[in-house]
Amino acid sequence: MKNLSRRRVLTLGAALGVAAAADPSAAWAWSSKDSIAATDTVTDPWSVWDDATDPLVASLLDNGQIPAVNTAFDSWVNNGDALPAGLPGELVTYLQQVNTLPSWADPVKLERAAQFNKRMSMYLFLLYGLGSGIMSTVIPREARNVYYSAGGADMQSRAAKTFTYGYDLSALDAFKPTGHFVVTSNKTRLTHAAVRHLLPRSAAWRAVTNDQDFIPISNGDILVTFHSLGTYVYGKLTSWGIKISTAESDAFLHMWQVALHLLGVRDDFIPASWAAAKQQSAYVLTPIMASTPEGINLADVLLGLVSQVDLGVTQGFQREFARYVLSDKIGDWLKLPRDYASRALIEVGWPAYVAFREGLSPIIPTGFSLFDQFVRGLAMLFLNNGTSTTYTPITIPTGNRP
Repeated sequence: MKNLSRRRVLTLGAALGVAAAADPSAAWAWSSKDSIAATDTVTDPWSVWDDATDPLVASLLDNGQIPAVNTAFDSWVNNGDALPAGLPGELVTYLQQVNTLPSWADPVKLERAAQFNKRMSMYLFLLYGLGSGIMSTVIPREARNVYYSAGGADMQSRAAKTFTYGYDLSALDAFKPTGHFVVTSNKTRLTHAAVRHLLPRSAAWRAVTNDQDFIPISNGDILVTFHSLGTYVYGKLTSWGIKISTAESDAFLHMWQVALHLLGVRDDFIPASWAAAKQQSAYVLTPIMASTPEGINLADVLLGLVSQVDLGVTQGFQREFARYVLSDKIGDWLKLPRDYASRALIEVGWPAYVAFREGLSPIIPTGFSLFDQFVRGLAMLFLNNGTSTTYTPITIPTGNRP
């Protein structure tokens, strides 16, 4: 985002609770000594994709095999499920290799993360949905990739699938045989590979892409998404004064480390600590955020979906809360209308609401029921996957936005 002044980038960094941003025109300089691989090398993640997955999915697409794969995947839901019958042999071989946790995954930390997710569920669903979800629309590459892909034409379905990923990650049994997250990650990784193969064929997408040789969803792009979710959410929770033990902090990060690995991110890009994650976020997230026509459209659609649920608040309150958790700069980029009366209530009432819920204040704040209904409404939208309480299947696309 070369047209941003350094001052503006720093302001956004402060607003999002991340480290001061690096010069957005500077070359990648984050060393893998701060990664879980601890190899002390510097490799540009935007030049790394998914060598294990991309050729396979490209072949399946070109041979017209994806519809049959999606049909077979309907019965593959739980982590403990056997691979479904009817899959191409090369896909079976691939899934036998990746359909497992990494050797370094710590079951104790994953269980602790599950309990932390349960304790933080109300805040997590609010921040994942209204915070990270709307933030994704000011990440130009992500907004354009979503808009011009098949999912961009049906955002309710696209949002439901995004909710599925977050819900499966947050479930108590996320990584256990009865959970869904490992399977969901595999399907998401295959979907990413399909989008890499399909989007460059879109004339509309190429028209807004400066580099005609650009391939979407690199390791760098997935890291951006992680920082707009995990790093951002962790920063907001701590800035709100919510008590998080060292063990919980480590466990929440470990959960995301495993999630990144399952999506095909190389271990030398995965931060080993929250300090390293904040430093990396300064390279991959803060400097690149900007407004795009596609992002403005997607934000309007997403906020419209949220408005379909009775949150007990006006649209003005909802949009002002999005500004509150993201920054007015982002709100202006997305042309969110102002509601100054709601903003005044939020700025006074939300900290008091959090303090009361966390046992830090014995005084029930003014507007408690309003905030409570708002948060619970967003949580139910998340828990219902945006559409229903049934499992929302993640399907591999076979084309782009019509």
